[in-house]
Amino acid sequence: MQYVMDLFTNYMMISVIASWFIEKILKVIKWVFKLKKFTVVEFLFGTGGMPSSHTAAVLALATSAAMSFGLNSAAFAISALLAMIVVRDATGMRHEVGKHAKTLNMILEEHKRDDTPYEALKELVGHTPLQVFFGALLGIAVPIGMYFIPVFTVV
Repeated sequence: MQYVMDLFTNYMMISVIASWFIEKILKVIKWVFKLKKFTVVEFLFGTGGMPSSHTAAVLALATSAAMSFGLNSAAFAISALLAMIVVRDATGMRHEVGKHAKTLNMILEEHKRDDTPYEALKELVGHTPLQVFFGALLGIAVPIGMYFIPVFTVV
């Protein structure tokens, strides 16, 4: 029973999950009001868009590690390195992949034949710098806010 209690009071883990969940709620609000659609699959597994869930999660991990163990700890160093890699990937390669998919979809649409079905490539894969910025703000703010909740005893 103590294992379950430890899991649900793990400050770092709950910070990451809360950041990810809040980000998903923000995207759902946008989808419902702007795009007039909502799917559970997109809620749980969707990528791309504002704000960046990947950035929010890894920044929440790095921030909570810094608050738990200090800036000179191995936990912070590892999570900060992970955050740098994920953020660079989101704004670099994954964003470029999305631009390539958009171009390929245009080419496929121009040369489409009625008898040849094709599935369009997913264009919303990576993030713009602004989406990453707001994901970072969320990822830093959530663990700071959770720090003041008494149930989460910071190591």
